[in-house]
Amino acid sequence: MVEIFRQKISTAEVKGKARELGADLVGIADGEVMNANPPDPSDPRRPIDITAFDYKRVIVLAKRLNSGVARIIPWGDRTKFYNDELALSGLEEISLELVYWLEDLGYPAIIIPPTHVDPWRYNDDPRAHQTTLLSLPHAAVEAGLGTLGLNQQLLTPEFGPRIILSAVMASLEVEPDRRREQSLCLGPTCGRCLKVCPADAVRHWGRDWEACDTHRSPYGFAKLTSHMEAIIGAADVEQKKELLRSETTFNLWQSILRGAGVITGCRRCADVCPVGADYTDMLMDALDDIPEDTEAKRLRLVDMVNAEADRRLPDDYIGHQRWIGELPNAKVNST
Repeated sequence: MVEIFRQKISTAEVKGKARELGADLVGIADGEVMNANPPDPSDPRRPIDITAFDYKRVIVLAKRLNSGVARIIPWGDRTKFYNDELALSGLEEISLELVYWLEDLGYPAIIIPPTHVDPWRYNDDPRAHQTTLLSLPHAAVEAGLGTLGLNQQLLTPEFGPRIILSAVMASLEVEPDRRREQSLCLGPTCGRCLKVCPADAVRHWGRDWEACDTHRSPYGFAKLTSHMEAIIGAADVEQKKELLRSETTFNLWQSILRGAGVITGCRRCADVCPVGADYTDMLMDALDDIPEDTEAKRLRLVDMVNAEADRRLPDDYIGHQRWIGELPNAKVNST
């Protein structure tokens, strides 16, 4: 019945409206292709799992993160967290306005934010990595915006990984974008994301997500529960008061107010990535040096480079080759 009220619309019109609303990048993925190619077949998280009606096109929107705070070196600087949270707030408004525009044209639409976790998936372990309803980096690859890097973050030609993502789903009859075939990532021959990571979470085309979470959401649910447990377990009333009045409690309170430090956090790997047209002009002079680098990290990268030279790549690459893209000498065997 809803088809009666629909106006004709094109890919160019959808993208033009998203950019008019403030999106810096926009691509359109085929929902059926995403259904058929989930990043993790054991936990598919497909568009059709969210809605059986309005999943045919996944419009992926990106807002760039501002360069000024990327030039602040300490990973835990709250100014960085706050600026990134404001970018996310702006992107959420763009997504909502795009939904209203589509629905005015007769197309029911749904926002897929980068932060929403289904509470039914929670297993009583606050330290366990929580996945979102859709993997937006993988959706962005399907929408032609870029490819995944050594640590499985999205890289774009325009801004490298210095973007934040959202998506809008609707069953539009518009042409989807094509996925890039060639990787944008320089791999372990670059390895700057691995060298800089304060959690040492970067793997060979993969990531230790639970280690990463301690920094990318430093005042999230895991920190909140551990701090509450420390207060409850304190030896006496004075120690409880000290913990209640501590900087950790203050930071948790601030993070609850805005989400800075919960939904935004460490992005050192994104700051120092040389991929993106913005890096040379805006960032390189401040970020060329990597104080977190160690000899052990460099030796791990050498091992990765040697493995690739021998045409051996790990399961993390084999399983994500569709989204990472083809590498030089990419005809390889899994290790």
